[in-house]
Formats: sequence, structure tokens, C-alpha cells
Amino acid sequence: MTGPTLELELGYGGPVVGVDEAGRGPLAGPVVAAAVLLDPDCIPDGINDSKKLSEIARARLHDELVGCARVGVGIASVEEIDSINILQASLLAMRRAVDALDHAPVMVLVDGNQKPKWPYPCRPVIGGDALSLSIAAASIIAKVTRDRMMIGHDEAHPGYGWRTNKGYGTPEHLDALRRLGPTPLHRRSFAPVAQYHLL
Repeated sequence: MTGPTLELELGYGGPVVGVDEAGRGPLAGPVVAAAVLLDPDCIPDGINDSKKLSEIARARLHDELVGCARVGVGIASVEEIDSINILQASLLAMRRAVDALDHAPVMVLVDGNQKPKWPYPCRPVIGGDALSLSIAAASIIAKVTRDRMMIGHDEAHPGYGWRTNKGYGTPEHLDALRRLGPTPLHRRSFAPVAQYHLL
């Protein structure tokens, strides 16, 4: 297979939405999920798992998808991540993303092996961002949305390199944690952050 297709979306007789999240692994910032209902007559060229795309391609596809698909975005905050754990926060963000859509889906295809707690029929798809165009589109929306948020946070909290590392635990980021200490946007429940006292 050369890339994701619409094969998994077929046969449900109504709107089928793809859902994916970005930001489970970083040490700082929220987790962001997206829900995408594609318009079969307006699917941008080049949709793929966001991790397989360049930053320029992701940005282009994000903007094209926002222009021609139905898109919902859900966010779980750092406080929620620390309170309920990153898995539950990711599922919460997914639920918020689907709730943000203006169409109730007959089926939700979710990347991974977990079913969020919601009233929608749901099918988890392991490796879904490489199989389903809707999930791949959601991965792009979630990734670009979160990246843009972290670039904005970099301006408010300079020195951690969030403009480039987006909150992931790169050597630059870990060194800044040692020198500068955590910010309010750091996930206190994550081990590399927990060893430092919050400012």
C-alpha cells in the first residue's frame, strides 16, 4: 500500500470521522486531538501520517483541510494531564474534538487501540494514520495545531527551545530544565520534570 485510503470509511451509511492526537510524549504543553470528516469531493493531495510529512507539507495540508473538511479540535491541558494521566487526557481531548464537530458521526475511527468514553460508535485502528485518510488528516490537524501552540508558548517562555522541539525532551530542553527549572507548562507528573521544583 502506498498510503492511507478511504477503504476503512466505507459501508457505514453516514458520516465517518477520523480521530488522532498529538503530544503524548512531550515534557511540556497540552495534548491536542483532532476529528476530521472528509468531503469526498475535496480531499487534498498528499494526505499521510503526519510523521511522514515535512513541516511545510503538514502546514499546507492543515490549511487545505480546514478549508474543505469538517474539523473539530480538542485540547487537554497540562493540569488535566497531571491530574488524570496522559492516556486519559489524550482520550479526553479526542472526545472534545468529536464533540466540536457540527455533524454527529455514525462511526469514529480512532488511531490506536483505545476507545474513548463517548456516545459514538467507535472502531480503534492500530496504525490508523497509515491506513485511513480520515485518521491521517486528523493527525495532520492535531500536529500542526499543537506545534503552532508551542511556538507561541516559546515566545512566552524563551530558553527551552520549544519553537524547534515543541516540548519534547531534547538535550536542549533537558539542559534548560536543569538551568532554568520548570515552567507552569511543564508536566509535573513526567519523571524528567518531577525531579525539579516548580518555580
